[in-house]
Amino acid sequence: MNKTYSLSGVLTLAFLWLVWGGNWIVTKLGLAYASAAQLGLMRTVLAVLTLGLIMFFTHRPFKPTPFVPTFLLGLTQTAGFVLLTNLALVAGGAGKVSVLCYTMPFWTLLMARLWLGERLSRLQWLAVGLAFVGLIAILEPWSLSGSWLSDLLAVGGGLVWAAAAIIAKRLRIRHRVDTLGLTFWQMLYGAIPLVLLLPLFPAAAPVRWSPELAAVLVFSGVLAGGLGWLAWMLLLSKLSAGMAGLNILAIPAVAVLLAWATFGETPSDAEAFGMALVALALTLLAALTLWKETQVQPAKNL
Repeated sequence: MNKTYSLSGVLTLAFLWLVWGGNWIVTKLGLAYASAAQLGLMRTVLAVLTLGLIMFFTHRPFKPTPFVPTFLLGLTQTAGFVLLTNLALVAGGAGKVSVLCYTMPFWTLLMARLWLGERLSRLQWLAVGLAFVGLIAILEPWSLSGSWLSDLLAVGGGLVWAAAAIIAKRLRIRHRVDTLGLTFWQMLYGAIPLVLLLPLFPAAAPVRWSPELAAVLVFSGVLAGGLGWLAWMLLLSKLSAGMAGLNILAIPAVAVLLAWATFGETPSDAEAFGMALVALALTLLAALTLWKETQVQPAKNL
């Protein structure tokens, strides 16, 4: 049976656009009340608690997934990604950081070529090339001014996210795991490095506990961190992987628009050109995935 849109699927998609796209702006606002490391740890703890409650009320078993690959997944997808992106947001614009992090699919393709032996088609290489040119335009290496450290941290966030995708793919090849359970355990393990790294990133001032910080943590930890992952799982159950990937491209666009509306962030001509190239490359990749699915589907029905 083909996976098609439904009202619940559209609502789930809209929710994911808002919480994952808006989380870049909310996190940027939260950095006024806590350090990048503190905010990342608190957000992760809340996300773990949210996922734990979801598992409890949906009667999912709390059986740990394989420790070593799950810990490596938590080290990259949770600890590495959260810390690097939060640090990038300290000095960088929320919209720009989100776009740089969403170069993840291209790093994933290259890593899969190296470590999984997956071959890239010509169109995939074209997408990688477009993304690379776009990345150079966004970083503007010919200009020494600007938040170059923030840019590198954001790209690093995309790299560790891509590494996490490779780890997860190898884990699924070797083990059969429940996606929600895997997400819960990798987040739980990922909180450990965040605790250990906390002394290495001392805060300039104590945490400013306030209703505003509470709202940031609820949005970032509960909505984006916990319910956001549940929404993504539900979306994958209603849409094909290619269609879901095509729609998920709206998230950095939402982040850029919200950053413009909230902080008045306006990209330079080079940054805007680079963002457009990255968006084009991401669209090409998602369209290729969707096309492959349409080719495989008729074959299964023969």
